[in-house]
Amino acid sequence: MSAFATTPADSGKLLVLTPGLGAVSTTFMAGVEAVRRGLAAPIGSLSQMQTIRIGPRSEGRNPFIRDLVDLAPLESIEFGAWDVFPDNAYEAAVRAKVLRAEHLEGVKDYLSTIKPMPAAFEQKYVKRLDGPNVKKAANKFELAELLRADIRNRMAEAGASRAVMVWCGSTEVYLEPAPCHDTIDAFRRGMKENDDAISPSQLYAYAAIMEGVPYANGAPNLSADVPALEQLALENGVPIAGKDFKTGQTLMKTILAPGMKARMLGINGWFSTNILGNRDGEILDDEASFRAKEVTKSAVLDTMLQPEIYPELYGNLYHKVRINYYPPRGDEKEGWDNIDIFGWMGYAMQIKVDFLCRDSILAAPIVLDLALFLDLASRSGRSGIQEWLSFYFKGPHVGAGHVQEHDLFIQHFRLKNTLRVIAGHEPVTHLSENYEPHHDTP
Repeated sequence: MSAFATTPADSGKLLVLTPGLGAVSTTFMAGVEAVRRGLAAPIGSLSQMQTIRIGPRSEGRNPFIRDLVDLAPLESIEFGAWDVFPDNAYEAAVRAKVLRAEHLEGVKDYLSTIKPMPAAFEQKYVKRLDGPNVKKAANKFELAELLRADIRNRMAEAGASRAVMVWCGSTEVYLEPAPCHDTIDAFRRGMKENDDAISPSQLYAYAAIMEGVPYANGAPNLSADVPALEQLALENGVPIAGKDFKTGQTLMKTILAPGMKARMLGINGWFSTNILGNRDGEILDDEASFRAKEVTKSAVLDTMLQPEIYPELYGNLYHKVRINYYPPRGDEKEGWDNIDIFGWMGYAMQIKVDFLCRDSILAAPIVLDLALFLDLASRSGRSGIQEWLSFYFKGPHVGAGHVQEHDLFIQHFRLKNTLRVIAGHEPVTHLSENYEPHHDTP
């Protein structure tokens, strides 16, 4: 068991709640059940498949992460979800067209038992989405109270001792923080007054935190990353993390850009375009929703490349991001990048990247890892913003005055060192094992 865990993982079932029962969440649920039945491997999941070095490399101690820290076993996981459509998880997965029939049939009986609760939803926040399975209430505060009741009821039905919530819903319109986000009292008042600056995802975040449930935001919209909810998470001892799952094109940027910076290669321009045809693509075809995504996707390069420190190399970088809805492609997104770089004596070169990825296949293991790691954080007494989980996000949620870290390798290093510390081990520095500090002779 982890050195700092206060509650063992096998003390009861873990309920994973997902606002949204669409392509990402159903792919996640189907995959977990397939793994439990021995029908698939949890490829892409650090918590299940990656090892972690403990102590000097020469000692050869490389346990799996799942064996080092006290993670909830997959067999203990139950699911709950909300969605604007009443389809069960099997029907929703068929509609999403991510997994092939032969994979869905193997878990159809289980997925068919997962039925979504009515969603807290307003179409003005996701203009290209509408459905009948929606809650009614006098105001947003009452909606949040209904969500809290849903959490309690679903936990009782599942026989769960604890829960985690991971937002897998659609991208909401871009919102700036407003006065209602400044304090907890202002936020509650804003909910009662139906303040337009409070979107449905913020109601889910509030409900989760009030119920002591860790919360992660997998979309780029404003959610728990406001002062009121950050403070509420600290007061209630709840871990939070976000935002926007790092899957396709941005994943490639956070792999490639650190390499070019490490070699001190200059970059003049980086043009990125995407075509996808799933529900996410349709929603992002709306300019207001795309703006939220554009902010997280565009901020990545500046913080990694540090143009203020290296103006000759990155000071004039032109960065363009485009997302295009193209129905024939479905969930099989194509991310195309043209990168104009320059090297010794300013000579120009180019890199072309054509990533034909599957968004939900890349996102599903992220949902699993976040659920397990946030549950671990909660049982280890950690609360508030979990910056060590930045590895999974395009726009990492960080504390006031902190700078986002986008370099995938630094994020990965930090994540593993945090797990080492939770397990009661020393963090790794990667200094040579033969290194000895020099001491001057007096």
